[in-house]
Amino acid sequence: MIITKSEPFTKDEIRKLKELFDVYIKTVIDVEMKICSAGADRHFESEKILLNKGSKQSNLWGGGIDTETKIIDCNSFINVRPNDKNTSNEIQNQELRKRFEELSKYFFKYLYE
Repeated sequence: MIITKSEPFTKDEIRKLKELFDVYIKTVIDVEMKICSAGADRHFESEKILLNKGSKQSNLWGGGIDTETKIIDCNSFINVRPNDKNTSNEIQNQELRKRFEELSKYFFKYLYE
């Protein structure tokens, strides 16, 4: 189940998002429009949803969250974009990475209560 929204996910939505990978949820976040698409099997599925909603490619970054350890990762094939100076699966720009992590905590705030 993929859920895309600009507000924090509810506890029930987080439970549904965990169904695919048990404790891990893949996320793609538009760091400018502050929209998160989560729960896809592959990051490109959420990326496509956000692009169809008007997001710019350069603002979309992928990663995920482990719902047990609450560790946020910034790793996805969609992050490999040499034109945006990102040559790795990891978000290399520290400012962008921090924004992605902060937005992840916002969208999954119920995990941190």
